[in-house]
Amino acid sequence: MEIYVSRHTKVDVLDNICYGQSDVPLLNSFETEVLALQKKIPLTFDRVISSPLSRCRLLAEQFSEAPLLEKDLLEMNFGDWELQSWNSIDPTALQIWMNDFVNNKTPNGENMLELYQRVTQFMDHLRTERYQRVLLVAHAGVIRCLWAYLLGIPLQNAFKIAVKYGQPICFTLGENAAYDLMKGNL
Repeated sequence: MEIYVSRHTKVDVLDNICYGQSDVPLLNSFETEVLALQKKIPLTFDRVISSPLSRCRLLAEQFSEAPLLEKDLLEMNFGDWELQSWNSIDPTALQIWMNDFVNNKTPNGENMLELYQRVTQFMDHLRTERYQRVLLVAHAGVIRCLWAYLLGIPLQNAFKIAVKYGQPICFTLGENAAYDLMKGNL
């Protein structure tokens, strides 16, 4: 199965705001960014699957009238830190989380391991489907977990992977992990 994955387009949020599962608006450059993405990937898919957050759903709707909205593709839940400036978060609590974001949860949120488990559960299920070509529209954290899943990268290295807005990647999802093939960024 050929899988295309794209992060949503740019959001209308200040750079220093933590917005994980908060539903934030897109920049007015959305149409231009969609056209750029459409030049990089096929325009037809057997199935388009998206995070239910509007920043992903709106992009998915450019490729399908009825994309499947999948909760497992939601960004990491940052709990009490949602919509807070990173600079306003208690530095001690932030440092504890940053020291081991794989296992440490944000207050009333989740950790990277929980996000990874959601993503791998979804991918293991997708592997059983009989689609030829699929588009996934998701978030940077989800895409980093996909890379970790496909390449066996330790989760603590996931933030070393740059995930740009609207930048598609492509891979082949085999019947089992031994047959997965990364094609990389497009």
